[in-house]
Amino acid sequence: MTPLPRNAAGKPRFSAVRRADGAPLPRDIKVMLVAAFLIALGFGLVAPVLPQFATTFDVGATAAAVIVSIFALMRLLFAPAGGALIGRLGERPVYVAGLLIVAASTAACAFAQNYWQLLAFRGLGGAGSVMFTVASMALVIRLAPPESRGRVSGAYASAFLIGNVCGPIVGGLLAGFGLRIPFLAYAGALVLAALVVQTQLSHVPGSARGGAGGAPAMRLGEAFRDSAYRAAMLSSFANGWATFGVRMATVPLFAVTALGSGPGAAGWALAVFAAGNALALTVSGRLADSLGRKPMMVAGLVVTGAATAGIGLMQGLGWFLAASMLAGVGAGMLNPAQQAAVADVIGRDRSGGPVLAAYQMTSDIGAILGPVLVGLLADRLGYSWAFAATGAVLLVAALGWLAARETVQRQPDPTG
Repeated sequence: MTPLPRNAAGKPRFSAVRRADGAPLPRDIKVMLVAAFLIALGFGLVAPVLPQFATTFDVGATAAAVIVSIFALMRLLFAPAGGALIGRLGERPVYVAGLLIVAASTAACAFAQNYWQLLAFRGLGGAGSVMFTVASMALVIRLAPPESRGRVSGAYASAFLIGNVCGPIVGGLLAGFGLRIPFLAYAGALVLAALVVQTQLSHVPGSARGGAGGAPAMRLGEAFRDSAYRAAMLSSFANGWATFGVRMATVPLFAVTALGSGPGAAGWALAVFAAGNALALTVSGRLADSLGRKPMMVAGLVVTGAATAGIGLMQGLGWFLAASMLAGVGAGMLNPAQQAAVADVIGRDRSGGPVLAAYQMTSDIGAILGPVLVGLLADRLGYSWAFAATGAVLLVAALGWLAARETVQRQPDPTG
């Protein structure tokens, strides 16, 4: 093994990744952050009123839930096509087209005359959503400096988080003017985001076709041979199961049914999760760049898994909220590292559409299966088993990362 160059103190000389921490983010990344905020803000406008709007067509709670599920289902089904489009057309055209498709479908929802029209329009939005989700990930990978990928991923996640927090507040105010108004506001926010990306994104490296600089797109099989990508797929599934599935579907039911704390407790659980997430995101991206992806992934998955498993054992509201906040901290620890690791696997000089689409699909599959299977466990064995199973899924993903390679490449520092 070749010895590392050392400085006068005898310590290894590296081009320390943390030296880039103080550098300002590239302008194009800031443009992507603005667009992310607008998208999340708009989604937050619609999320609180969508089930209630569905019930205005004289349908029950199950049919209203289908309106929410159809969006995720269409995202899952259309993900491979979205990845292929990125390889053919390039990231920015697919990103803008996806935003405009969701804008049109959301505006159409505002004018739906019956339940089936609402279902069809919402499903169309899911197809557009996966287009811009995968394309935005590909753009961030191409635009982010390799030494700052964790920091950029953390900033991107923070922009979405702030938008998601602000959206329901604004949406609740707009709902006072009618349940159709938030849909129109969301459509407007998406059109604005599309305009920002189309007009303000100054440079996207590479040609529109055939990947970056004419290089072929990375094939899924090539990525899957990388242990880091396999671990990221597993952790994406686990995170989708726990964070996007169980947290939204099962945690509120536990608060009301098992703790008897009323609907307000469910809202507080989501709020403290977001607070813990925001707290971790302030430092986790930089740590993913300086310490590496693996330590942050393993620690984040273990913290999230232990806290989630503990939720089912909580007897009082205070402990329940503390466990929810800790789960949010764990999720905030792992998300930037996970995104950065996938970016490391693909690199800036390859088009990663199919690879990113498959990665996104694992999260959507987890978000769809998690609430269903955990709900069955809760009904048959109780909530303690349901949350323990979710914690176990996260801990298995942590084991997967222990066996994976570290993707951060540190270069020797010739200056000492």
